[in-house]
Amino acid sequence: MLTLLFVIGLALLAALAFFLIAGEKGTLRRSTLAFFRESGPHLRTLHGYIYLRWTLQYIKMLFAWTKPPKVQLGERWLVQHYHGKVLTHENARCIIQLDRPIDRRNLDQIVPYPIARDLILQAPPDVVVYECVCRNAHPTHCEPTQVCMIVGKPYTDFVLEHHPNTSRRLTREEALQLLEDEHLRGHVHSAWFKDAMINRFYAICNCCKCCCGGIREMAQRGVPMVASSGYVAKIDMDLCALCDDCVDACPFLAITKSDGTIVHDWERCLGCGVCEVKCAPGAITMVRDVRKGVPLDVRLLA
Repeated sequence: MLTLLFVIGLALLAALAFFLIAGEKGTLRRSTLAFFRESGPHLRTLHGYIYLRWTLQYIKMLFAWTKPPKVQLGERWLVQHYHGKVLTHENARCIIQLDRPIDRRNLDQIVPYPIARDLILQAPPDVVVYECVCRNAHPTHCEPTQVCMIVGKPYTDFVLEHHPNTSRRLTREEALQLLEDEHLRGHVHSAWFKDAMINRFYAICNCCKCCCGGIREMAQRGVPMVASSGYVAKIDMDLCALCDDCVDACPFLAITKSDGTIVHDWERCLGCGVCEVKCAPGAITMVRDVRKGVPLDVRLLA
C-alpha cells in the first residue's frame, strides 16, 4: 500500500513537472532541453528533473520517508536508487584536477550497487557549488551551507540556470580550496550516483555527521547507501594521547573509548579520513584495505 502511494505521489509530481518545466515565455530552458536530451524519454528523466529543480523539497520528503512507520520502505528505496562513495581527501582532489576525459561504465568494484555507477567526466571538470539541502533541511545546521559540488554537464548548467541565487561556478582553484576547507572542518567527501541522474556520478558532497541524511542512515541504522573509500584508519597507540578528539569526530561511530583505551570498529570504518585530520598527535593514518573495496581514484581510470 505504501509503495502504491509512493508511486502515485511520484506520478503526480511528474504531471506537475510537465506544467512547470516551460519557462516564463512558454519555451523550455536550454539546460532543461540538454538534460532531457541526454536522459532520454524515461520516467526517471522526470524524476531527475524534479530532483534537480526542487532539491530541498525532495530531500525533505526523503527524510519523511525514512521515519517510522515508513522507515523500511524509504530505506529500501534509498539503497536501490541513491548511493554514495566515500572519497579520501586526495581522491576528491584528483577528480577536480582531472586532465583527461573519462567515460567508464559499470564500476562494479568501485561502487558495489546494482545501478547508478557510471563515471563520465570531461577535462577539466565543470564544477558548480550549490546549497547543501541536508543542512538547509534542519532548523539548526552546520556552516557554511554552500558546499555541495555539482560536477559535469548537463547538471552544472541546469543548477546555474534554475538556481541562480544559490549556486555559482567554481574555478579549479576555488573548488580545491573548498575541499581543503571542508576537510579541515572534519567533513566527509563523498561522490554521489543516482539512477535519475542519467545513471552516473554527478556530485561531490562535503558531509557533516550532524545534518547529512546519508551519514545518518549509515551510522545510526546501518543502511548500506554509502560505500567505503577502500581505506581504513590505523591507530598507533604509542602516539595516542587519549584526547577523544577522534571519538567525537568520527561520523560513522567507528571509534569509541573503553576502559581507558581507544577502540576502532573495522566494520563501521568507511575510511573517510576525518579522524586523521582531527588527530593532533598524528597517531592515526589511513591505510588501504582490499577487504573494503576499490578506491574511486580517477588516476587509475583515466
